[in-house]
Amino acid sequence: DNTWASHLLFKPLDHGVDISMQALSKHAGGHGDLLMGSLAVRDEALFRRLKDTARFLGYGVSPEDCALCERGLMTMPVRMRHADATARSIMAWLSERIEIAQLLHPSLPDHPGHAVWKRDFAGSAGVFSFVLRPELAPLQSKVLARMRLFRLGASWGGVHSLISVSDPRRDRPALDWLKRGPVWRLSIGLEASDDLLADLSQAFDLFAEGRRNGAALADAKAAE
Repeated sequence: DNTWASHLLFKPLDHGVDISMQALSKHAGGHGDLLMGSLAVRDEALFRRLKDTARFLGYGVSPEDCALCERGLMTMPVRMRHADATARSIMAWLSERIEIAQLLHPSLPDHPGHAVWKRDFAGSAGVFSFVLRPELAPLQSKVLARMRLFRLGASWGGVHSLISVSDPRRDRPALDWLKRGPVWRLSIGLEASDDLLADLSQAFDLFAEGRRNGAALADAKAAE
């Protein structure tokens, strides 16, 4: 699955991959109005098998969807460069925030996959995640509701910045995640970097207020 990097940043077939897939509804479509995917192969016999399978299953793509994808491809390099630059600015800001337990992005030197990313990829996408400190989880709904530019959404790679929240402690109990907090995934769109940072800052103020109120409550209980 080469959707995150796309063909612009990583060439799977050059690394021995047999089938490379992309969700073209993400970076390629770029506007959140397309459902399409692609498979790329080097071997012609494999291509014929995949093509025949799609035909037998009745898969088809409308001319309108093809036009939407072509429109997105024309601006895809510019959009991805902007999103990457903005994402790096936001990650730098988040790295200084006490609310963040961990940033997850392969361009960061402390990321487990950083060496592979640096060796094989031509750049990075503006999609990344961070782990919220677990004690702040009860406040996250209010913080998200306070966002003005960031929207809640499960997709990514479009013109609007989106946030998707998951909690592996609840959704994946078999994972060793009990001491860690919820995961926020940010997809950076085409908004100005300063505007997105201001939006995060004013929303994160609620985390600070919650910490102060919690500390005051703890002090009051200790004084009883």
